[in-house]
Amino acid sequence: MPREYYSVSEAAKTLGISVDTLRRWDRLGRIKAERDKSNRRVVPASEIERLRGEPGSAHLSARNRFNGIVTDVKIEGLIAQVEMIVSDPVRLVAVVTRDAVEELELRAGMPVTAIVKSTSVMVQH
Repeated sequence: MPREYYSVSEAAKTLGISVDTLRRWDRLGRIKAERDKSNRRVVPASEIERLRGEPGSAHLSARNRFNGIVTDVKIEGLIAQVEMIVSDPVRLVAVVTRDAVEELELRAGMPVTAIVKSTSVMVQH
């Protein structure tokens, strides 16, 4: 039977963020955490799935997916470079088109999924 709730530390690790970031996101309303009987913050599995991107939501044949957080976006002409932390200390950098960055509204601090297929990296939001 799948879990319904995760502790703050488990949720943060699963999302590839710090516990402090998860608490801040809760205060800002970016994630909907709840409280258990002991008034501890818990995160519903559905919230983790929402932030990571639901597995069946994209119709791609790619199987290598890395969920992470955007740390930097650099745009030069028609090309954009998106840097993300996948899981410490891994750092992944993708070179994508400016149009893709603008369409996905990518910015630092945003949760994303890097999809690796052969030698290409696609970014899903």
